[in-house]
Amino acid sequence: MAYDLEKRLVIGVSSRALFDLTKENEIFEKEGVKAYCEYQRAHENEILLPGTGFNLIKALLNINKLKGQEGRVEVIIMSRNSADTSLRVFNSIKHYGLDITRAVLASGGSLAPYLNAFHTDLFLSAYEDDVLLAIESGVAAGIICDDTNHRYSVDDEIKQIHIAFDGDAVLFTDESEMIYQEKGLEAFEENERKNADKPLPEGPFAKFLKTISDLQQEFTDEVPIRTALVTARSAPAHERVIRTLRAWNVRIDEAFFLGGVPKRDVLEAFGAHIFFDDQAVHTNPASEVVPSARVPYKTKKNNK
Repeated sequence: MAYDLEKRLVIGVSSRALFDLTKENEIFEKEGVKAYCEYQRAHENEILLPGTGFNLIKALLNINKLKGQEGRVEVIIMSRNSADTSLRVFNSIKHYGLDITRAVLASGGSLAPYLNAFHTDLFLSAYEDDVLLAIESGVAAGIICDDTNHRYSVDDEIKQIHIAFDGDAVLFTDESEMIYQEKGLEAFEENERKNADKPLPEGPFAKFLKTISDLQQEFTDEVPIRTALVTARSAPAHERVIRTLRAWNVRIDEAFFLGGVPKRDVLEAFGAHIFFDDQAVHTNPASEVVPSARVPYKTKKNNK
């Protein structure tokens, strides 16, 4: 019988998002593909250190250990590595006891064509081109922020996964934000006031949030995932957001309407295991305290 991915939460993760490949990437960029391949083969029995996305992936896989959730989460390595250079990654996966058995190894090619083929719900990578193409293919995706000055502790066990989202250009489209960028705050707030009863259009992470919400509703007591909206919006622009989530029939556990207050400290207090935002002005400082991923958007804009 064929292995059906449609009813599972499918996470595609690149080797650089899962493990710390800082040194290896420097070799690739400075010395080229041949030197990188030779280095990986020569060190394939050396275990890689966990990367920015490691704790999140480990915690998501642990959902499969819950009663009634066996096989619910499928994590697939989606890498630009070749099969020949991937042994070190698989040796490291085995070392850490991660239940990851499937992989897409594109040998330098684009991974985007395979995301929908594997029914991918979320794709995490260090390559902006792959992430942008994923979003344009309708897949939620983020560029993992690798803060080389900060290393998150590798928890033995995360009892509840905390996922935080920005609003505009992440959960929603950037339609309203463009009004802010082009016409200013007053025009933005007036537009949101007038359209308070009109749901915001779905952004690149709307489907993923709905999938998480559906999973949450299967639990009555200890829900394995807790979500938060962390947005620069404030009153009166908050009402449209609340009504949009209500129209989507989506559960959001915590909401922070910050009105320009920095997101970093709030995210640290929430204990986010991943934070998705479309602007580096937010993800860069956030990545100093919590794992973060930037969501590139096909519409170019200035930082808000």
